[in-house]
Amino acid sequence: MRTLLVLAAALVASAPFAVAQKVTLPLWPHGAPEPYTGGPEHDATKPTDALIAGRRLEHLTNVSRPTLAFYPAEAAKNTGAAVVVFPGGGYQILAYDLEGTEVCTWLNSIGVNCALVKYRVPFETRFPENTADLEDAQQAMRITRAHAAEWGVDPHRVGVLGFSAGAHLAVVLCNHPDFKRPGEGENEPDARPDFALILYPGYLTLEPALDKLAPGIDPGPKTPPTFLLQAEDDPVHEENVLVYFQELKENKVPAELHIFAQGGHGYGLRPTALPITHWPALAETWLHTTHVIGGAVPYHAGQ
Repeated sequence: MRTLLVLAAALVASAPFAVAQKVTLPLWPHGAPEPYTGGPEHDATKPTDALIAGRRLEHLTNVSRPTLAFYPAEAAKNTGAAVVVFPGGGYQILAYDLEGTEVCTWLNSIGVNCALVKYRVPFETRFPENTADLEDAQQAMRITRAHAAEWGVDPHRVGVLGFSAGAHLAVVLCNHPDFKRPGEGENEPDARPDFALILYPGYLTLEPALDKLAPGIDPGPKTPPTFLLQAEDDPVHEENVLVYFQELKENKVPAELHIFAQGGHGYGLRPTALPITHWPALAETWLHTTHVIGGAVPYHAGQ
């Protein structure tokens, strides 16, 4: 019942906002399930950090109050689809602009609503050892669906997009949407994504061999259709998408895989001379071919 209470509070908090406005809601208005004892949230970017496409990026850390920021598509272009976005950062920081706000700008440009998640970091462990990351992801999905009518979103076309560690989190959510703590009651709405875009993920394979999925990945027949992309020269290893794609195939889950020769890791949507950085065009085509988006008629809640 915890989720129902949280969602009710979120609905009250968001009432003054119109669909055309960005709105930011706390994931846990009454406090997250686990206490946080770290320092204050801040941008940990250093002057010596590498630039991406000639620009700096934001490294948020010590996130103790996770949020969901909803960026609506323009009403005239709104397809009704929505994507819940998880930035990466090794569960230590969040690349909140490179793999977050800039992603929302692109999604809005193609008529897709964006729900950007600022989930808790840092964590020394991740699912299945630590369940806080998954709980934040579940909550973000449920809040998005709870607001679907208000925000002009089709609750049956809500997917996820993640980068690096955020891609790992998106995969975990796709395969464990019904996770509950012992003794926890039923939670609504459904947290299962309808589709997934997984960009240069980490932690999907078991090191050092990289030929088997890591504990907690667990794809199955209910895993949603998935778009996968990674570079062969990614230091995080392209086996993450290769092994996961094969497991999806064996479970008869529709999946599309793109491997590029060059690109490294952590490029987000910032275009360079490398072809991999133009992946949004491939992703948009996939969203059309899977019928997540399509047609020129704007979506209206209730249709």
